[in-house]
Amino acid sequence: MRASDFAYLDAPTPVALAHRGGAAYGPNRGVENTMAAFRRAVEMGYRYLETDVHATKDGQLVAFHDTVLDRVSDVSGAVEDLEYDALREVRIGGTEPIPLLGELFEAFPGVRVNIDIKADGALEPTVREVLAHDARDRVCIGSFSPRRLRAARSALGPRVATAAGQVGTVLMRLTPAVVSRLLHTPAPVLQIPSQHRVAGRTITLVTPGLVRRAHALGKHVHVWFHSWSREDATEMHRLLDLGVDGIVTDHIDVLRDVLAERGHPLTAPTH
Repeated sequence: MRASDFAYLDAPTPVALAHRGGAAYGPNRGVENTMAAFRRAVEMGYRYLETDVHATKDGQLVAFHDTVLDRVSDVSGAVEDLEYDALREVRIGGTEPIPLLGELFEAFPGVRVNIDIKADGALEPTVREVLAHDARDRVCIGSFSPRRLRAARSALGPRVATAAGQVGTVLMRLTPAVVSRLLHTPAPVLQIPSQHRVAGRTITLVTPGLVRRAHALGKHVHVWFHSWSREDATEMHRLLDLGVDGIVTDHIDVLRDVLAERGHPLTAPTH
């Protein structure tokens, strides 16, 4: 199936995706993946949000990146080892609670959500929440685990957009057979880093040839950034000049300004 066959991908391109709500945007620093961060992105005009999901010990699905809580709160332990009643008392950055995925669906009905299933235990709850909120046309499912991705695709059906994961992209420039296999997966989106490091070498993945081949097959190319890679206005312009269909960014203010310069301004909601 082609990207144009999916409701999730029917917006004009290029699309702007707020990574964890825009983790590097000044007011969001230290409170990424919270309702406050997501709300700021939506108020800026973002209609696509990116989040990771984990399941608590009792099966509640939270929008949260890290497996453990230590990095962003004063609580230690893994999400999967805590009951939700305990997790709901945690405050990110000392102020913001960890949201349920369902809260994003309910708070932002006009917004689409790119979901990265981070652990096996989050697979079934993700399927449950997407179906419970009738959100199959509003989500794109990704995972670094091809097995998880296949299972999600099978459970949610052909209406749900999926993103080809990182396993294939690591070798994309090295093996023509891998390139062909990745491009011919059922996923309508290639969601790949601009660059990747393999055996000590930095490899540029997003090239004119890759974008051309993906587009010839009707696929979108959405680009994200490693913490060590360049993510500034110059790099965003370069990627957009190549014809990528979407950028997933922590720097939501920078991408907003880049798109405005190119005649594709974000449109903030009216109140």
